[in-house]
Amino acid sequence: MASEERIWQSFREQVVAGELLGSPFTSRLGKLMLARLDRSSAVGRRILSWEGDPGTRGDILPTRLAGALHALVIDGKDDELRAAYPPNDVSDDALWAAIRQAFETHETFILERLAFAPQTNEVRRSSALLAGFLTVAERLGKPLILSEFGASMGLNLNWDRYRYDLGGLLWGDPSSPVELRPDWEGPPPPRADITVEDRAGCDLNPLDPHAPEDSLRLLSYLWADQTDRVVRTRAALDIARQHKAPVVRGDALAWLRDERLKTLRPGTVHVVFHSIAWQYLPPEARTAGEAIIAEAGRRATQEAPLARLQMEMDDDPNSASLSLQIWPTGETRELARVDPHGRWVKWKGWEI
Repeated sequence: MASEERIWQSFREQVVAGELLGSPFTSRLGKLMLARLDRSSAVGRRILSWEGDPGTRGDILPTRLAGALHALVIDGKDDELRAAYPPNDVSDDALWAAIRQAFETHETFILERLAFAPQTNEVRRSSALLAGFLTVAERLGKPLILSEFGASMGLNLNWDRYRYDLGGLLWGDPSSPVELRPDWEGPPPPRADITVEDRAGCDLNPLDPHAPEDSLRLLSYLWADQTDRVVRTRAALDIARQHKAPVVRGDALAWLRDERLKTLRPGTVHVVFHSIAWQYLPPEARTAGEAIIAEAGRRATQEAPLARLQMEMDDDPNSASLSLQIWPTGETRELARVDPHGRWVKWKGWEI
């Protein structure tokens, strides 16, 4: 069982994350929990007796709780809680009273939601991913085969169905309801023709855009005061219902090893990609995953190259690294530093 100090530290991390990523309400929730959460409710007892790692590199306990509460608001199940949530502005006492009442009224629902790992599918990350795909296309000049590790609902597998402004480079479907215009620093990414020959993803618990409960789950993990993210994700869900990306349920490392990377196809470049997903693997699984991709890299040829595009956190807590590795040479470059939610991109490109 986690120590109470480690549990409280996870809520301090929530406070910092909200401040860093532009969600004052998320920070406020963390502060309220730090000041007022106790064992007088079943929900409080469950949280303060957490069995696993409650932190951001583990079970992300504060996000589980925030998602459960936000789901009650989105689904209209708790009018008092909705009245205390953004865009409404109420006192801390009023907000806590609504939360505390929700703990009692919706105890079973909240306890059930606490048992499940958060599911996020941040569409704005597609801006950085597109810049990486353009780099792959420019350098290798071949159609893409896409394999996404930790694809969730597959919204970022639909990246070529959105419209973009990347530092002045306009790209994509001009009629798309999903517009991505990150704050861009540095030169624009390369211009290149892209053909997607095949795309698929894998996730331990993929969500179905056609299932209302799955859409609610995905939306609930968005931060309640960031309405632009909610609007954008709803638009991406509409696209996913028309163009459902194939996301299979299972062990994504086994899927890569036994299915996707078993044979590299001449005349194409196979791109394995992931965004804020690799970090949630246990260390031994990360090591195994690196070995699987490296083995496929050793089989890559000029006619059947392999690329790995990853947007993941590293030692810099303020940004993620967008990096690209290409085989058969195995060369690696950090293409950019990226806001974890994709709000901004500091682009460097392949040729530094």
